[in-house]
Amino acid sequence: MSLEHLELFEVFVRSARGLDHKHAGSLHAADHEQALEYARDCYTRRSEGVSIWVVKSRDICASQEDDSDSFFDPSDDKPYRHATYFPLPKEVGNM
Repeated sequence: MSLEHLELFEVFVRSARGLDHKHAGSLHAADHEQALEYARDCYTRRSEGVSIWVVKSRDICASQEDDSDSFFDPSDDKPYRHATYFPLPKEVGNM
């Protein structure tokens, strides 16, 4: 099968329980099942992972770095959303 008939998938691997999935790379596959098998073979050869996600690249919607000022601007006028807005009690110590 040629690359024209394969879809591009993004691979996310979780290395241990309780941790986040991290982007591991991309691969071409015919469907989700094949993408999972390829991802297992390519990105977890030495038992580095406990969970794999594969997502069609075309299904990912992302903001653009060039638009970050206007995209994230609405949160700048809400300082109470940041942990530094609230004073910590002495009992908490260093955080």
